[in-house]
Amino acid sequence: MNISVIGAGSCNSTIYDLAEELGRLIANNGATLITGGLGGVMEAASKGAIEAGGTTIGILPGNDKSEANTYVQIPIVTGMGHARNVIVVKSADAVIAVAGELGTLSEIAIALKTGKPLIGLQTWENIDGIIRVNTAEEAINQAMRSITS
Repeated sequence: MNISVIGAGSCNSTIYDLAEELGRLIANNGATLITGGLGGVMEAASKGAIEAGGTTIGILPGNDKSEANTYVQIPIVTGMGHARNVIVVKSADAVIAVAGELGTLSEIAIALKTGKPLIGLQTWENIDGIIRVNTAEEAINQAMRSITS
């Protein structure tokens, strides 16, 4: 099973720690982590997953796999820019949004439009369809329930 973590390419230390914990929990639950492969939330989740012995995939916007953060084991080069957000979402069985900016908002919209289970941690407010949770543990539990039901 695949879980995508979406979030901004830069973040503060609180959000970084939250995403890192989430990555660990994803790996501990036997899921493969998919991100956009860059920094910030994507790097933190990948770091947590790697440290817990998980597998990480980065769907990169550019043409060079060296753009991937150091915790991406499987870099997928797309040359698609932000259009790669569709791949990040569609490749997942569930999507977890952590904070985020406009790129995250586009991924949220794609998840909602395509019916992917979408869990939100400190992310965009006032958007119907996001399953709101307060902790990384609640996020992974909700994602696993969504996948297995």
